[in-house]
Amino acid sequence: MIPYGRQTIEAEDLAAVAEALQSGWLTTGPRVEAFEKAFGETLGVAHNVAVNSGTAALHAAMHALKVGPGDEVIVPAITFAASANCAVYEGAAPVFADVESDTLLIDPASVAGKITARTKAIVAVDYAGQPADYEALGALARKHNLKIVADACHAPGAAYKGRAVGSLADISTFSFHPVKHLTTAEGGMASTQDAGLAASMRRFRSHGIDSDHRQRSLNGTFAYDMVELGYNYRLSDLQCALGIAQLPRLAAWVARRRAIAARYDAAFANLPFARPLAARADRLHAYHLYVVELDLEALGMDRARAFNLLRAAGVGANVHYSPVHLMTFYRERFGTGEGQCPVAERAAERILSLPVFPLMTDADAARVIDAVAGLAK
Repeated sequence: MIPYGRQTIEAEDLAAVAEALQSGWLTTGPRVEAFEKAFGETLGVAHNVAVNSGTAALHAAMHALKVGPGDEVIVPAITFAASANCAVYEGAAPVFADVESDTLLIDPASVAGKITARTKAIVAVDYAGQPADYEALGALARKHNLKIVADACHAPGAAYKGRAVGSLADISTFSFHPVKHLTTAEGGMASTQDAGLAASMRRFRSHGIDSDHRQRSLNGTFAYDMVELGYNYRLSDLQCALGIAQLPRLAAWVARRRAIAARYDAAFANLPFARPLAARADRLHAYHLYVVELDLEALGMDRARAFNLLRAAGVGANVHYSPVHLMTFYRERFGTGEGQCPVAERAAERILSLPVFPLMTDADAARVIDAVAGLAK
């Protein structure tokens, strides 16, 4: 089975983790700061806060922006649940915007229609690895005095109009889950050019305390103060050692993802029943996912049948994602339901994610292409 995603672990990764194990610092040590610095240098962002997941990064971003009860946060309907959950964690209400039909990125026109006096922020999801339309979203944010959080968990190494992802929003969040572009096993990062927002997120990741164990050790003191309510969202030195080792290969891994996507694009151009999502010419796509929309009427089958046929052929297709506003929690808590985001709802019944990851060979890609073509037989 060719999975839809898989981590790359090489000798330098093993050596880095082994060195960390023998260093005396397993957590809250020097490798955390070193990883933050290296990540920031790679993306060109001044302040970076390592946390234990992309979800924690989103939550920290909401807290730093002072999102709270009575506020609304606009989120695309097609995303992972964490993009919306982070607003709920802080007592705010997510408001779901529809997506563009050809990219499944958040639609700025839909966002414009969802803004109210209660709107505090917009979560722009760089779905599948393609940056959202930050120019249009930025114009809306400036007009209505809103903040933008980039859920860039799919998109390290991507760019929008020549600007690297990570520098496009007030806060950008990343995930280092094993299927992402680089991994720390589990982990995340919140990146910003604003020192004050970064300081807030650093406290938030460690119970709201104003210093960490290493800082107190370096300063020769035991005293600390809890100045706000926070969480234990710390990332360990072991995980940061792995991240540091992986970072130098990020550009090459993104290039390999793009090469696989180009092979798929060429092959599927001749398949009328499998339409790849559009890639905008003004953006550099990082291809965390390669998503196709199936013409189920032409195939004469539902998506579940197509999914099962691909799995039977050894292709680990997946679905990203079911619309968040149709999930039970949101239906029951916020009264969401069918018809609110019609573009997302229609697309969600027809999309499949195909395998794309750096360790894939050209032969693997050919197997995927043959399996998709075989759906019409």
